[in-house]
Amino acid sequence: MSELRHDWRIEEVNALLAMPFSDLMFQAHQVHRDNFPANQVQVSTLLSIKTGACPEDCGYCSQSAKHDTSLERERLLPLQEVMEAAQTARDHGATRFCMGAAWRNPTDKNLDRVVEMVQAVKGLGMETCVTLGMLTDRQALRLRDAGLDYYNHNLDTSPEFYGNVISTRTYQDRLDTLDNVRNAGINVCSGGILGMGETRLDRARLLQQLANMKFHPESVPINDLVRVEGTPLAGAEKLDPLEFIRAVAAARIMMPKSYVRLSAGRTEMTDEMQAWCFFAGANSIFYGDKLLTTDNPEESQDMQLFARLGIEAEAGRPGNAFL
Repeated sequence: MSELRHDWRIEEVNALLAMPFSDLMFQAHQVHRDNFPANQVQVSTLLSIKTGACPEDCGYCSQSAKHDTSLERERLLPLQEVMEAAQTARDHGATRFCMGAAWRNPTDKNLDRVVEMVQAVKGLGMETCVTLGMLTDRQALRLRDAGLDYYNHNLDTSPEFYGNVISTRTYQDRLDTLDNVRNAGINVCSGGILGMGETRLDRARLLQQLANMKFHPESVPINDLVRVEGTPLAGAEKLDPLEFIRAVAAARIMMPKSYVRLSAGRTEMTDEMQAWCFFAGANSIFYGDKLLTTDNPEESQDMQLFARLGIEAEAGRPGNAFL
């Protein structure tokens, strides 16, 4: 079995990303087989429960009130609508239901409604995940008590490149929220976005930050930037697909027991690129035609690709590993 390390040096991460491609794929695939069934992928569905009008200025985000993306703002969805979406996701094979709200941080009143959603989705026998922005320690405990399984809060990029993308919250703000989530006993979902103009060194630093946490995130989403018109990063140069695959492989090697998820940007990935990502250790996807506000491959397309690759969806594992 692979050793769990939390002391990666940047020189080591850079060396991983610079390996001959075949050697890197071979090593990553071996680590993957040592820790997970080789041909299973966990399937999650993501629903935007509150869309638009976010006060943050994240340069990639269509939901920022500071960007002119023509996105219509919506209020927090009613519980019944969330339940119907969760039931549909479960019926279509999803084992985890993720809910995202475009907030800098939730108010206690808003959190009351999210707690109801978490409890209702748990009642369907699904794992639950939310992403609500920054959390206080007390708010994290409330979500834990509601039975929340995962909290998503991405680091996005390296500490050095972060200021080129976001100015309305600091890198430390993100780390503090992750600490509050971890201290509450909730599984952590944290990763980043590639293709925002960062260098390979920045990608190495992002992976180093994630892998050197006291506990590795249980889920590590790797996003390929979706270039949304009206956002500052709409004109960013597309990342070389092989660089993206290298980052997936390095994430698998460095965090051998974490789920590595292909998240945003899959509509622009070829089937061959996704196949290489699965070989390199990606073993989770978002499933459904929308990922918050951006397009995602249709469910039937994903199932067809799974069939062609001999991959099956992982059976559900309801429950929080810490409770």
